[in-house]
Amino acid sequence: MAKKKEFDLIDNPEAAVEASLSKVEGFVQNNKEKILYVLGAFVVLIAGTWGYNQFITKPKEEKAQIAIYPAQLAFEKDSLELALNGNGLSIGFLDIIDEYGSTKAANLANYYAGLCYLNLGQPADAIAYLDNFKGSDPVLSVLAKGAIGDAFANLNQPEEASEYYLKAAEKNSNNFLTPIFLKKAGTAAEMSKDYKIALKVYKRLKSEFSNSDEAQDIDALISFCEAKMNNL
Repeated sequence: MAKKKEFDLIDNPEAAVEASLSKVEGFVQNNKEKILYVLGAFVVLIAGTWGYNQFITKPKEEKAQIAIYPAQLAFEKDSLELALNGNGLSIGFLDIIDEYGSTKAANLANYYAGLCYLNLGQPADAIAYLDNFKGSDPVLSVLAKGAIGDAFANLNQPEEASEYYLKAAEKNSNNFLTPIFLKKAGTAAEMSKDYKIALKVYKRLKSEFSNSDEAQDIDALISFCEAKMNNL
């Protein structure tokens, strides 16, 4: 029987196509209500998503972008308390995070709030907010990791500091920021007496960024770490 069907498909393709179309038409007729329900639900979903983005998400994002501007100006002027908490005329980064939590502006406010706390001498709060920042910007994402490293260094936790400095160095490598964070990672590793990591970092700094300011005393740092490892 199977061979006959194969022969018919080759010998009489028009009949085979008509038979297939007939089956499809029959399926549609028998399941018309279900098909219409699924299509209707799909249309409602698409329309609902578009409407939500157009009339809720987009206006909220625009309001958040306007709201964050005074806080950014205050930050640039080193008015960190004002940038964080705002005043009677404008809101600060903390309120922006609370009021516009799902927006890009609120995400950016996490970054700024972390830097404010870091510079105000509150490293634990700085880590919390910087860790909440989810950045795709190639510069800000690196700076956020490096700032977390600074916060851990201020907490006298050099091992954690070195870890985040290395994350900053590995993220979007470039000739300006990468050697800075490599040098910081090596220094923090030395403070935690992890001379193996420090030596590895310093050798990379010498190999890949020998012309940077951070590599000017690199031979002495490498010799120091090698000597420490030989004495272990």
